[in-house]
Order: sequence, then C-alpha cells, then structure tokens
Amino acid sequence: MQKFKRVVLKLSGEALAGNKGFGFDDEVIEKICSSIKEVHNLGVEIAIVVGGGNFWRGRSGAQIERASSDTIGMLGTVMNGLRIQGSLEEMGLDTRLMTAIDMKEVAEPYIRRRAIRHLEKGRIVIFSAGTGLPYFSTDTTASLRALEIDADVILLGKTGTDGIYDKDPNAFDDAVKYDKLTYKEILQQEIKIMDTTATSLSMDNNMPLIAFGIDDPENMVKIFSQEEDIGTIVKEKF
Repeated sequence: MQKFKRVVLKLSGEALAGNKGFGFDDEVIEKICSSIKEVHNLGVEIAIVVGGGNFWRGRSGAQIERASSDTIGMLGTVMNGLRIQGSLEEMGLDTRLMTAIDMKEVAEPYIRRRAIRHLEKGRIVIFSAGTGLPYFSTDTTASLRALEIDADVILLGKTGTDGIYDKDPNAFDDAVKYDKLTYKEILQQEIKIMDTTATSLSMDNNMPLIAFGIDDPENMVKIFSQEEDIGTIVKEKF
C-alpha cells in the first residue's frame, strides 16, 4: 500500500560499491535501480541523494585542508549521480541530474522550483555535489533537500544492517533493533545513523525518516507495497 507521494532516497557511495568496497559494482547498481523503478511505477515521486564514499571521504584527506578534501568528495557524488542516471535511463526512466556546484556541461544547476517541477512531471531527480559547501555531509543534504522539495519522508538506505540498533548488530549478537525512534532519542543515545547536523535539521522541521537495509533493494519496494513494517521509522514524536 502506497504510504508516501514524494520521497528522498539517501544512498551511500558504499552502497554502489557492493563487496568491492571501491568504485562501482554494476550488478548491485542494477538491482538498486530496478527497485527504484518499481517504486516509481507505483506513482511515487523520487529524488535521490547519493554520497561519494566509494571514491573519497572527507576524512580521507588528512594531508590536505578539510575544505579541499570535502570538495573532492562532492565531485565523487557527481560521478555516482551520473552512474545512477545512466542505469535508470537505460531502464526507460526520465531523469534529471542536478548539482549544487555549477557544471552546466554535465548537469543542471540545483534550483528548488525546477526540481519540484521535474518531480511533478514524473522525472526522477538526482541531487549531487552535496550542499555545494564543505563541512556538510550528504546526510545533511538529504535532510535539506527533503525539506526544500516538501518530501513526505527520507528513505535512508543502509548497508550491513536492516534498521537502527542500540549497538552494532555486526559486532554484538545481543544488539536490539528499534522499530520506532524519536530524533531526540537518537541524539541523546548518540546513535550514529546520521550526523548530528542532519538529525537536528530533520527533528526541528518534523521530517520523518525510515532507515532500511539496502543490501536487499527489494526492501525499498516493500515499504510501499506491503503492510509489514520495514526498517526503523524516526520522527520528532509519536
């Protein structure tokens, strides 16, 4: 059953690398894009924010200044956006890649009203280059863009887990999964699901979030097509 009309799907760069850990895993990307198509076919308007960690993470640049390192990461998100766009277009979907850094030969500049119009016309919009500013993560980008385009929810695709736990489920057998959480609980318990800036922004503006396992991309479809609860839902309050 369809629950949301307009969503922001947040994907990490690592999700595109699969078990390779770096670059692209074409098989994994095709599976993710196939699930995106299934959700789109349900009539859901989809915007995508993708990270760049499969190429570069800001903290990787210990020998250069943080602003330059973060800019390298932003360019990595553009490469990832182009790769996702390519697969979605091959599947017959109409897409638009928008960048927060001006590179008009590659993609459209991010303009809020234009992005909303693309979504209204049934196009999948991919937001890349983060916020265009250093020191802000793509988690924060997802929260910001979701608010700007008036999305109903952020879908946070996580690798290595199927939701939010009280501790790392890959390291502790007694880890307990949460079905529901408030943003305040995430901050108080210092749960590392998003950075604190993104968490606070979503909390202050009452933007719901569903954290789910992207290792099985069909989980994304199940959020819309099944009655069962998938992942962990996060709100300001319940």
